[in-house]
Amino acid sequence: MIRVFVYGTLRAGESNHHFLRGAALLGSTRFTSGFRLYDLGPYPAAVKCREIKRALIGEVYEIDKETFSALDELEEYPQEYTRELIDTDYGQAWIYLYRLSVMRLPEIPNGDWCQK
Repeated sequence: MIRVFVYGTLRAGESNHHFLRGAALLGSTRFTSGFRLYDLGPYPAAVKCREIKRALIGEVYEIDKETFSALDELEEYPQEYTRELIDTDYGQAWIYLYRLSVMRLPEIPNGDWCQK
């Protein structure tokens, strides 16, 4: 199985959560550094950063290869988003990171797109 960390529209209760139908929710995770979150309007964008006090909140799911392929298509991987393995409380998981410019985009300082 494949693990994925989701922080926006794929989270429970959000518009694209149906892509994770049948996936096993392993739990919530909060990063306290390493990422910045931006609001693109209908969905968020996470990027890596070196600053210590930047949170990113989301959920870790265990998914199959078909779901992973569907997520790649949804996230327009590798054009709009790339993905990297990160360490979570539930083991290593893939995260989709925004590849385009975030200049002039509003940041979500609390790191929680669902509570912006």
